[in-house]
Amino acid sequence: MPALRPPSLALGLLLFVLCIGVGCSYYQLGTGTSGKLTFRTLYLAPVENKTLLPQARALISTQLREAFARDARVTLVNSSEAADATLAVTITAYRRDVLTVREGDTGLARKFNVTLATIATLRDRRGHKILFENRPIEVQREVFTDSGQLQSEYQTLPLLAESLASKVTHAALDVW
Repeated sequence: MPALRPPSLALGLLLFVLCIGVGCSYYQLGTGTSGKLTFRTLYLAPVENKTLLPQARALISTQLREAFARDARVTLVNSSEAADATLAVTITAYRRDVLTVREGDTGLARKFNVTLATIATLRDRRGHKILFENRPIEVQREVFTDSGQLQSEYQTLPLLAESLASKVTHAALDVW
């Protein structure tokens, strides 16, 4: 087997580095500016609640507004008429699934998996098109009932709302 001569080894290495460089030159970490949003202003419709969780509506609405305000890729406006796009979120389900039962009494749960399910619809008002409709977005948290189930779930709801707001923000603003 003939050995590679040093010039052809150097040429092969240079060609390899050029190919890798060209392939990676368009990569951009993060959300970047190359993927342009089709809208600059956004109206967040009041969250609808189709569950028996009355305190969730205000909490999720607040967390959504804060998440979009922190992002700064869009400007929030106070009416749908002033917005380029509108986002509607509906809480569709709140459920708890038993993960662990108490050692002394298997009828009593010690840990639950709490799930908050929503659907979201994003409409581009200028282009009169739906960017996504009824997209399911779901978040989960584990709840330990050592300090009482009601108190544990009450303390978990803000964490669920924050996680949900983050997922909704990414769904609406991340361009792929």
